[in-house]
Amino acid sequence: MAEVVIVPNREAGGALVADAIIALIRANPQTVLGLATGSTPLPVYAALAERSKGVDVSQVQGFALDEYVGLPSAHPESYRSVITREVVEPLGLNPELVHVPRGSGESPQTAGAEYEAAIEAAGGIDLQILGIGTDGHVGFNEPGSSFASLTRVKTLTRQTREDNARFFASIDDVPRHCVTQGLGTILRAKHIVLLAFGAGKARAVAAAVEGPLTASVPGSVVQLHEHATIIVDEEAAAELANSEYYRYTYENKPAWQGL
Repeated sequence: MAEVVIVPNREAGGALVADAIIALIRANPQTVLGLATGSTPLPVYAALAERSKGVDVSQVQGFALDEYVGLPSAHPESYRSVITREVVEPLGLNPELVHVPRGSGESPQTAGAEYEAAIEAAGGIDLQILGIGTDGHVGFNEPGSSFASLTRVKTLTRQTREDNARFFASIDDVPRHCVTQGLGTILRAKHIVLLAFGAGKARAVAAAVEGPLTASVPGSVVQLHEHATIIVDEEAAAELANSEYYRYTYENKPAWQGL
């Protein structure tokens, strides 16, 4: 089962993941990170920016989870721009080694296969950062997504477009399609770290970790992974039936096991 770590707040969760990533980079300067966007991973990136000072990150590679289709990469809300603004520049990563699915240009139908090939050529993702939506989605893998799915073009649901409209002038400006890593792609990462903060995520966390394995809750894919870590604050942990067990096992795990 996935390891659940309950932290006091999102800053503590971000620091915990950042420490694990720095240890990974020190052990392997060519570490490959899977990068999520949105507000959830921001504490991780903020803590990494502090901890990466004096650490050689010049060979670290990154792969974003997804990108809008039809939005120019220079658009401020493209995930290429977001990743550059929130990760590449603060951490001092080499922008040429940080990849985002191709959402613009010709032949979008080939973008998924290209991205899968790029991940494979990099040796696979060492640590994949994930958030989870209130409906259990991860990346742009909405409820109903196949656990075997790979990177592909998906149609965004009305709810997702409405949720993301706050980043655009109007909902009419929100793209209708995206390129997203599939659940099968995510499962290939060596270590999955899923973060969730706030009461609004409590139901989705409980369903993903303790509920049945089902495509109706894409986040439940973590139950299939041999090394999945779920980091939640007290509010997001509120509906977990086994929270005391999770606290006990984390407090008593051998230090050498790390995250």
